Order: sequence, then structure tokens, then C-alpha cells
Amino acid sequence: MANQMAEKEMIWDLSQMVDITDPEWMKEKLGSMVAEAENIRERYLGKIGGLDAVGLLELLELRDAHTLEFEGVSMYCRLLYAADSTKDVAKQLSNAYRKASVEAEQALAFVEIELGNLLADKPSLVEDTALAEYRHFLEKIERRVPHMLSETEERLVLAKDRNGINAWQLLQGDWLGTRSFEIEVEGEAKTLPYGEIIGFYQSPDRDLRRRANQVVYEDLGRDEILWASAIRAVCSDHLQMCELRKHPSPMTQSLIANDVDQETIDSLIRTMERNVGVYRRYLRVKARLMGLEKLANWDIVAPLPQAPSREYSWRDARALVVEAYSGFDEGFGEWVDEMFERRHIDGEVRRGKRSGAFCSSWLSGKSAYILQSYNKKLGNIYTMAHELGHAIHAYLGSRAQNPSNFSIGSCIAECGSVFGELLLTDKLLSKVESKEEKQAILAAMLDKFGMAAFQVSARVFFEQSMYDSIEQGRFLDGETVAKLWTAGRDKIYGDAVDWLPEMKWEWTMKVHYYMPNYRFYNYPYVFAQLFVYALYRLFKEQGKEFVPKLKRLLAARGSRSPAELAAELGFDIREEEFWERGMKQVEEFIDMLEETL
Repeated sequence: MANQMAEKEMIWDLSQMVDITDPEWMKEKLGSMVAEAENIRERYLGKIGGLDAVGLLELLELRDAHTLEFEGVSMYCRLLYAADSTKDVAKQLSNAYRKASVEAEQALAFVEIELGNLLADKPSLVEDTALAEYRHFLEKIERRVPHMLSETEERLVLAKDRNGINAWQLLQGDWLGTRSFEIEVEGEAKTLPYGEIIGFYQSPDRDLRRRANQVVYEDLGRDEILWASAIRAVCSDHLQMCELRKHPSPMTQSLIANDVDQETIDSLIRTMERNVGVYRRYLRVKARLMGLEKLANWDIVAPLPQAPSREYSWRDARALVVEAYSGFDEGFGEWVDEMFERRHIDGEVRRGKRSGAFCSSWLSGKSAYILQSYNKKLGNIYTMAHELGHAIHAYLGSRAQNPSNFSIGSCIAECGSVFGELLLTDKLLSKVESKEEKQAILAAMLDKFGMAAFQVSARVFFEQSMYDSIEQGRFLDGETVAKLWTAGRDKIYGDAVDWLPEMKWEWTMKVHYYMPNYRFYNYPYVFAQLFVYALYRLFKEQGKEFVPKLKRLLAARGSRSPAELAAELGFDIREEEFWERGMKQVEEFIDMLEETL
């Protein structure tokens, strides 16, 4: 009975987001979403250019109300499918949602276009006190104005995306989520879904780790034509849209979406390139701790062999992350515990479940939902703490911002999550009883940083190289993409790691490359890592005095730019000196680890 209760606790309850879980009711509700969007269109089409500040405020509030009214049913359909894409009901509702969302977006496509024209004609509206709550939202629209198309063109883009690049993303997710892999474990032949076999990447058995990596990427490499076709279509589509929208570079769309500028990101990436030696130093320290001459790719995120062997139950993990967040702020701990209590987290491993982990904000419910595949490892607890940091961000932002301001670029969106990982590290270190345990915790944290900052920097190099290759007339077949992937990878790792030949196919499972209309998804993770590590140093200097500062930053969501948020803390993110502050914190952690040798 206890096991059954624990299993139920690991499955989320999506019913809280909707009045009725009947699929036909949901389809009707999605139809209402489209109808209400059409009503807004009928009321405002061709009239936004004549609005004054009060009239514009009414429109913006109406659009926000539309978002809140239909957010629950939209999330239900999306998350049901993410949880298990093999179920017929999930497929039907996902398709109904995709269709309705495109139609609603098409109906409302005119709003931003006419609003952009209005702001171009009357820029003083941005500073009007009646629109103070929407000031930065309007500033972001101003930035997009030079790249907007006509309403007809925008509607056509939405229509072509539905069965174009959107479909490629669905295919990549469905294909990966339904793959099964054959592997022998302790003398027993097993057939495992992707979400389960990747749990062996952190197995204490080095040979099992190697075989798990080899089996997965060997199998994925067999489908190179599929993966290359998908990634080639997404990249080519993006370059065509850049030309239509007059984006000066393939990264421009991402810079606008993340509310940052090229100078800031160039400064960040230069800092990462200059400090590859820091990461390679850690990798060599880890090799010594593992008794190896050099790490292989299957060792990069592996536990240390002398680490205490332990599996964490779901309830163990819950207690640990609640305690970690409560140590920073009592309210944080209460919100984290509520996520478990209300069953807003799905940790069960099953076939058809989307790979990876994510947190989906539920603004109208002032909460969030989290999906991950929990395999009882310490790394899974770090993932849990990461996603719960997103949930805390949602808790604070949903209470402080309207939907327009709640929307946020990924650079700041990752701040609560990365800070949560550091809080977990603090809590784990406070409980250590041996040198080996301290080593294991520091290595797990540095593994996370290395993957999220340095390995992800390699992904930035890789993505840019694909666009450069297309523009140079090269055809992105599977082998060509694989060569670009390994070139970006080796720029970071140098000779510090040996790689299985099959790892050239690692790019096939990185969902971010297949996401439509969101290129250069990766550098925001690098941004967040160094940004938060710099904030963490400030926390260590200021103690409890820092708590309200972080709360204000997270509650601001998209109402201020990352540069403004950093300036309020006394930092300039365009300067490499700021990013080096975060890197120094990383070096301190490596020093702590090396001192244990």
C-alpha cells in the first residue's frame, strides 16, 4: 500500500487546470478560445492606430484576460501529451490544441503589428503614466517593429509553421519518446525506453555507462537521415525568415526574444572561451578522483567511484529539496512543498513520456507543473531542485505581474532554477559526514555547471556553424552535421576527454535544435549559470540581506530587462568583469574539491 501511494505521488494531477476533463468539453473550450480571439479581432482590427493611452490599456488588459481564461485547457492538452504521447486521447487533444492555438494566433496577429505601427507614430505612449505597468512590454514591441511583416504575411507564417517546422519538432519528440533500446544489465537482456536507459549514464558501473551511451547513440545514428532532414529544415526555414524579417544575423531573433543585446552575449561567450582551461582543469581533477588517466565521455557526468552508494526515494528527494529552499527563505520552502502536496510534479518513468525535464508555469493558478523522469539518483534531485526553482519563479511572478509582463526571456527565466541548484549544494554540503561524500557533492554540482555552461557553449558554436554552412552552400546531411557537432564540442573539451565514435550523433536528441521559431536556445543557459554564480557570491557576502533582492528580481519577470535587473544589483552585464565574477565562484568550488585530494 505504501508503495502504491508513493507511486501515485509521482504522477501529476492535471485535472486542477480545467473544470471538466471530458475531451469533448475541452475541444469546445478550445473552440471558444478561437471565437473569443475572433471577437477581439472584429472589435479592434484597423482601429488600434487611433487609440489613446486609456484605449490601449483596455486592449492590453483584454488580451491578458483572454490568455488567463484559456491557459488551463491549453496547458492540460500540452502536458497530457508530454506525459504520454502514445495515448489516443492525448494525441487527439494535442492536435486540437495545436489547431486552435494557431487559429487564435492568426486571429490576433494583427494586434502586435498595429500596435507596433501605433508606437512608431506615437512613441510617447511608452512613457504615458496610464500605461506604466506595460512600459517595458511596449519597449520590447518597439524593438520588434522593424522586423514585423504585414498581417497577411504573419498569418501565412503561422499557417505554414503548423505543418512545417512545428511538425518537425513533434516528430523528433515522438520518435525519441517511443524508441526502445536493447541492453544487458547484470546478465539480463532488457528493452528500455529512452527515459529509463539514460539513467544508466550515471551508473556506478563504468562499463554499463559506456554501453548505455554506445547503444543509444549507435541506434540514433541509424536514423541520421531523419534527424538531418529535421534539423536542416528547421535551420533553412530560420534563415529564410531572417531574410524576410530583415534580421541582420541568425541570432537577432533570439536576442530580441531574450531582451538582451549582441554586446552582452559576445562578452559572455568571450568569457567562456577564455576560461575553457577552468573546465578542463576540473575534468582532470575528476579523472584523478576516479583513478583514471583521462575521462571518457561516459565519465563526464558519472558519480565518483568512491561516492557513498545511495538511492533516494521520491519522499527522500522531497524532504531534501524542501529543506534546501527553506534554509534560504521559509516561503520558498512552503511553495516547494505545496508542489508535491498538490501533485504538480510528474516523476514516473514510462514509455511515451517526453525526454528531459521542464517546468510549465500556470499563471492563472499562480503555480506551475513539472515533468521529469526520476531514477532515484542524486542527479535527479538536482534536476528536481532546478525545475522547482522555475516553480518559485512562477509563484513570485504570478503574484506580481500580468500575463504580458509574466512572459520572460530565457536568460532570466533560468535564474531561479540555477540558484536552486546552489541552495541544494549548500544543504548537501552541510550534511556531509566524510571526505568522499563532500567530493561526490562538489563533483555533482560542477558536473551540472560544466554541462549547462561549457558544454552548452559548444552547442552555441555548433548552431552558428550550421547557419554558416548553409549560407556557404553546404548540404547538411547527417555526417556533415556530425562533423560540425564534434568541432564545436572539441573547442570546449580539447584533449581532456576521450569520445566514443558514436557520440558524433549526440546532436540528434537535443530537442532545442528542433524547436520552431526559437533559435539559439542555448546561450541563455550559459548566461544564467554565470549570472547566478555571480549573484551567489553576493549572497555569500550579504547573507539574509540578499533574500529580498532575489525575490524582487524573480518577481519582476519580464517587466524589466536583464540589464536593468543587473544594474539594480550594481552590475553591468556588458562588461566581461561581471561574467568573470561568476567564473571565480566556479574556480572556488574546484579549489574546494582539489583540497580534498
